[in-house]
Amino acid sequence: MQMPCNRLRARVARSGKEFLGISGCVAFALFLYSCASIPTASRDALAANAAPMRYSIVSIIHGDADYVFHDSLGVEHIADDDALAKARTVAEQNPFAEAFIFHEIPQQHFLVFFPLNDGEFYYYRGGRLIDSETYSRAAGDQRFASELALYDRFHVAEQSPQTRFFLYFGHEIPEFTGYGYDVSHPERMFTINDLAEGLQHITGDTARFDLAVMSTCYNGTPHTIAVLAPYARFLIASPENLHLSYFDLHPLEHLEIGLQNTDIGAFAKAFAQNAFDTLSANVETTITVAVYDADRTKPFLRNAGAAYERTMKTIATLTNVPPESIAHCDCGDNAAYASKGINDGVLIFYRPPEFGRAKDITTHSGWECWKDKVWQTENKQLIEGIQK
Repeated sequence: MQMPCNRLRARVARSGKEFLGISGCVAFALFLYSCASIPTASRDALAANAAPMRYSIVSIIHGDADYVFHDSLGVEHIADDDALAKARTVAEQNPFAEAFIFHEIPQQHFLVFFPLNDGEFYYYRGGRLIDSETYSRAAGDQRFASELALYDRFHVAEQSPQTRFFLYFGHEIPEFTGYGYDVSHPERMFTINDLAEGLQHITGDTARFDLAVMSTCYNGTPHTIAVLAPYARFLIASPENLHLSYFDLHPLEHLEIGLQNTDIGAFAKAFAQNAFDTLSANVETTITVAVYDADRTKPFLRNAGAAYERTMKTIATLTNVPPESIAHCDCGDNAAYASKGINDGVLIFYRPPEFGRAKDITTHSGWECWKDKVWQTENKQLIEGIQK
């Protein structure tokens, strides 16, 4: 069941009206709701006394931005709300899993001056909802300080699950700059390194997630995979634009059936194939879904990392060029990357768009690189120097 403040947030996002325009009684109810939670002692006791779980699923759903889109039939969707509903279904359909779901929502205020909580948290164990509450994302210095505090409160450290999953839904996570990712808090910085720091807190120094799924645009890059690889054995990401058409989560339901042999590599391939097939049936634009074996991609990432990092740092210094104006390209089209084991450890599902100049491109390397249309002509010599 969708939480009241989430329904309200969806209506506000669609209408574009300020929260102040909503009736006082609803605002007051939301204010009381934002402060409510189940007593901590009861939550901790319930989690600690529960039977060990085979699987652990951590989901972060970013909703503090524009996530409204229309499908091929013209039906309006709010991508983060759709992702939340699917993540909760996955949690309910896994009797042998614990599930942590964090939904980051726009900041609203009660009577203008009093900020309401801007995060929603759900904790499932054994297919049952154990706790749901709102929280403030402003607490702590780290990007995910509040989320990690909730994770630590409910996770039973003595009960290590056999298989661990991480899911992220949102816009492209920046590799540099990182300001403005949250519409409500444009002053906050968020990059892929901040996400990696949060994953490290969860996994510790010796363990890794078995599978990390990045349901975002353009995060199938050498830098992003290299930053996340220490915390996940396999990663699934898109090197291209998803247009908010997130990966299908049905394969994660009933993991006791779909993951009986614990072959996470085969499971990742099946998950990516299903996501690709679902997108192919509903999207006319380019579709790329890639599976990265973190260990097998290490040689390529070592070889390509220096050139990619230099390019990224050079672009980051061009303060007059906003990151959103910087285009992407297939790394395989650049000789600096194509000859360095670019295909090792990568399984790519690709379909060109059904229209436009790219409709005749039949292959993709599975890796995305930067290409800035604004300054590449004026800085030809600089670019050539970077690629050497």
